[in-house]
Amino acid sequence: MLVDKITGLEPGKSASGLKNVTVNEPFFQGHFPGEPIMPGVLIIEALAQVGGVAILSMPENENKLALFTGIEKFRFKKIVRPGDCLNMTVTLTAMRRNIGKGEAEARVDGAVAASGELWFALADRDSL
Repeated sequence: MLVDKITGLEPGKSASGLKNVTVNEPFFQGHFPGEPIMPGVLIIEALAQVGGVAILSMPENENKLALFTGIEKFRFKKIVRPGDCLNMTVTLTAMRRNIGKGEAEARVDGAVAASGELWFALADRDSL
């Protein structure tokens, strides 16, 4: 998991979470030596995990698995470094059958570090 704590939850609507970025994260070994920067793909994955909490918190999704299926309009505006606290929020904007979409935003010290849209699909655990 790339989320240390869920800080807010409105089941089926939104979720918020925190990631305390520490220098001993394994990805900092190579990204980049002497200049540690959290990879954008891991920021997106952390946001997807927060979004998964929002979807899976709905009673009707109790035995489901949330799959991350797409990214749209993502922008990175601030570098995330060791010592930063990544504050993440995902607000679900559409949900039809087993497909959902959410607006995602990650902030560091109040400034937007990354934002965009994420897509999710729900699957039955037993069918996988």
